[in-house]
Amino acid sequence: MLGVAAFVFVYYTTWALLLPFVSPDSGLHDAFPPREWATRGPALLLLLGLAGIGAFFAKVSAAEARKKAQAGKKV
Repeated sequence: MLGVAAFVFVYYTTWALLLPFVSPDSGLHDAFPPREWATRGPALLLLLGLAGIGAFFAKVSAAEARKKAQAGKKV
């Protein structure tokens, strides 16, 4: 996992920070997606992560509300 994380870090750093200083004629540009995805990708991942956290919170809250409602009926 550490190797994968290191690879992703080096790849993204090269893509987002170093690639603008390399000549567009270089073959290095072929190894990377278009530069606008350097900001769109992490933004989409952030939105998906926040949506997942929100869905988990809603599911847990609904389950707790159901438990309280069932406990109230039994008394």
